[in-house]
Amino acid sequence: MGTERLSMPIGEAMFTQRAIRRFTSQPLATADIETILEAASKAPNGGNSQIARFLVVRDAERIRAFGALYRRAWWAKRKDDEGWAGPEDVPPDNTRHLAAMRLADEMGSVPCVIFALSVPPSYPESVFPAAQNLMLAARALGIGSVPTRLHPSVFAEFRALFDIPPEIGIHFAIPLGYPRGHFGPTRRRPIAETTFWESWGRLGPR
Repeated sequence: MGTERLSMPIGEAMFTQRAIRRFTSQPLATADIETILEAASKAPNGGNSQIARFLVVRDAERIRAFGALYRRAWWAKRKDDEGWAGPEDVPPDNTRHLAAMRLADEMGSVPCVIFALSVPPSYPESVFPAAQNLMLAARALGIGSVPTRLHPSVFAEFRALFDIPPEIGIHFAIPLGYPRGHFGPTRRRPIAETTFWESWGRLGPR
């Protein structure tokens, strides 16, 4: 059991968790990965169906191959959403996409990737809580992470690369590693701007 290793207060983990997109090359200990996966397995899920499955990849050659695929997927998504074809199209002041583009370039050198998958019926709402547990546990161990998605255009190649059967659902690719940089605090909109009470558009508790 890894509970004794996750001694960081949950509030600290939640309020300092952030998307980490730059990683050192330091490998992750197997014991740490197992603790992170144990935490993921404890997440609530619909009907206790436990449909979430995780694929851990640490082999450098496989990660390099995935990195090339991920980069193509990232640009396919940018083409769909913004019409961008390459780095020259990204506005220089768009820090959000520049950071994500750097991850697309560096995904092939991260020390570990965990893929969040599922068996049928593959309801995402029974997988997402497990992915968040996974990333919170990683934060408590000083390990950075970020949830990323693949573009459907690469699904077939992704399945072939890792021998994933066609019935298995694909949800997240989560790179893991020790951060080049720092955890939180984060800048988020105040809840007064994102929360309604009792009915849509009604601000503030009454």
